[in-house]
Amino acid sequence: MSEVSLRAEPGRKSGSREARRIRSGGQIPAIVYGKGIEPVSVSVDARELHNALHTEAGSNALINLEIEGSDTMLTMARMIERHPFRSEYRHVDFVTITLDETTTVEVHIDFHGTPIGVREGGVFSPRRTSVTVECLVTAIPSSIELDVSGVEIGGSLRIEDLPELEGVTYIDELDAVVMSVTTPAAEIEEPVVEDEELELAEGEEPAEGEADETARADQEAEGKDTE
Repeated sequence: MSEVSLRAEPGRKSGSREARRIRSGGQIPAIVYGKGIEPVSVSVDARELHNALHTEAGSNALINLEIEGSDTMLTMARMIERHPFRSEYRHVDFVTITLDETTTVEVHIDFHGTPIGVREGGVFSPRRTSVTVECLVTAIPSSIELDVSGVEIGGSLRIEDLPELEGVTYIDELDAVVMSVTTPAAEIEEPVVEDEELELAEGEEPAEGEADETARADQEAEGKDTE
């Protein structure tokens, strides 16, 4: 996995008012922490952060954080806080890493092909769009391709059906469903409950045998209610 560089300015003050001031100036408040270092409050350029997190590696990019007046640190972005309504970052945690370190990350699943069931009128139903993996930071896949072309109506694929990747271990339950092909809702017929009383025309009396059975049923129901 390739590395990207990102400049960071130290000396950021804490507090929501200061954070708003930083964002209004086109910066994003952030913090850097990791093994053997004290947490450092910094700010990064919003546009540069967006570019760093939109390479092929996405949010799993290896970022060389160039802190002004300090050494460059190899990091990964964690706890990325986004605005609930706008496409904006609010805060980012950067965690220092080493190239021989094992990490756990979420990787996007890239569905390939058109399922047989979809071509026959079924509906493609993705259950999840990412999977948790464990691997070296240098072996994090940018995405995991899953061929779904052979799935028929009523069929599904699970975590265990994802391709084996060298040095990559799937952490999620292997029987967890990733996608399925379902029958269109319009074709699912609901069972019809017959009601003999509703079948009688208005004012029509039931036949003699039917009347006796109806009376017995009513008596049994009344007996149960009084118990």
